[in-house]
Amino acid sequence: MLPLVVFIFAAIQLLVVAYIDFKTTKISNLWLILNFFIFCILSLLFPTLYLWRLDTFVFPIVFLFVGFGLFAMNIMGGGDSKYLASFYLLVPLGHQESVFLYLLYTTVIVGSSLLLFNALKNFDRIVILFKLGDVSGIKKIFGKKFTYAPVIFIAWMWFGWQNHSQFAY
Repeated sequence: MLPLVVFIFAAIQLLVVAYIDFKTTKISNLWLILNFFIFCILSLLFPTLYLWRLDTFVFPIVFLFVGFGLFAMNIMGGGDSKYLASFYLLVPLGHQESVFLYLLYTTVIVGSSLLLFNALKNFDRIVILFKLGDVSGIKKIFGKKFTYAPVIFIAWMWFGWQNHSQFAY
């Protein structure tokens, strides 16, 4: 079970972070510290859900490494990957895989939509660059990062909508 209060808190936090990320394209490292502190409190309040075990930290650690790789390839911002890793501390172990799947689906849907929109918006330019053989010019069109916190928020809300029966009131 996921405590409803934790779901609501995480949703509000994600909404705030998504707004800040959308407006400034930056996510402060303070969120990382705050989420770790909240995890410590949650492990005291809900000791059967928030465990200090290695498997609790697998997703956060993987997100840090994968996020660093995506940051190095200029696909994802560093703040996004650090925030996502710390956010996963707020997700009980039993729900981490499910939340990941919703995040994966949402990322594919949003990413594909943005890619298609960008291709359609720049179609004439892409055709010209293709005819000129300017691969780097085409890469510049598609090589733009998008703010990821709103995607995390959408995935969290979708997860909540589909799994509301698993909330502890």
